[in-house]
Amino acid sequence: MMAIGAMNIVGSMTSCYVATGSFSRSAVNFMAGCETAVSNIVMSCVVFLTLEFITPLFKYTPNTILAAIIINAVVGLFYVPAAILIWKIDKFDFVACLVAFLGFIFQSVEIDLLIAVIISFAKILLQVTRPRTALLGKIPRSTVGIHAMEELHKSLQKKNVQLVLANPAPVVIEKLHSSKFTDIIGDDRIFLTVADAVSSCSPKWVEEEF
Repeated sequence: MMAIGAMNIVGSMTSCYVATGSFSRSAVNFMAGCETAVSNIVMSCVVFLTLEFITPLFKYTPNTILAAIIINAVVGLFYVPAAILIWKIDKFDFVACLVAFLGFIFQSVEIDLLIAVIISFAKILLQVTRPRTALLGKIPRSTVGIHAMEELHKSLQKKNVQLVLANPAPVVIEKLHSSKFTDIIGDDRIFLTVADAVSSCSPKWVEEEF
């Protein structure tokens, strides 16, 4: 891919035809066990000799046979588990994958790519125009969860367990002060970070660690 990209960059400066690579040819190369770039040189020589001297022999070869040769070489490129994984993760992406696959079989590559791109854009637009929302409401005795915090504090006190708060939001702290809950647990039980809370509650453990 890097070589093809470099050729196209240089070729664009001299009005050269776009250089591309055939998937079927790459598949045949891979199935033949080629591992180095020398295979491309050999392949180029074979293609040149075929076009120059052997082409007349293919004149009466049915297109179905030529198509079968290409399909047999390309069939190894299909990776079904990837399609199954896409189906499990995102059904919309699987639809785009399926449409692209069917379009490639029954239509031209240009139309196939255009349809796949349109479906991808449609998915993005749907996600942007229909973001996830949450319906909020005022439920009795649960405006700020103070009652739940009080019950939790009482339950932990019975078990001799300290209740501390780490990194609460400013709005939460304001509500805790307004409800006098900070007077119950004490301001010294509210910490800026989890590390500060752990250090305060278990100083001996921290000293042993360091």
